Amino acid sequence: MAETLTEFHDKKAGKKILINKKWCKGCDICVSLCPKKVLTTDSMGKATVVKLHLCTCCRMCEKHCPDFAITIEVEHHE
Repeated sequence: MAETLTEFHDKKAGKKILINKKWCKGCDICVSLCPKKVLTTDSMGKATVVKLHLCTCCRMCEKHCPDFAITIEVEHHE
């Protein structure tokens, strides 16, 4: 069985997007709401990241996902 949690990590920018493919039903809400078009759907119709470098970590995808399938993590450097 394929891994259900997919991680997209930009260590330099200190941001990470986690997508639980098992929970994602492919509703496209996250894709539609992303202001930078960071997300799209893969061949299975599940959310995936295509432009991580453009992500501003606004959390629109995370806040509006009805299945709680997306998590945004931001490292704070002091």
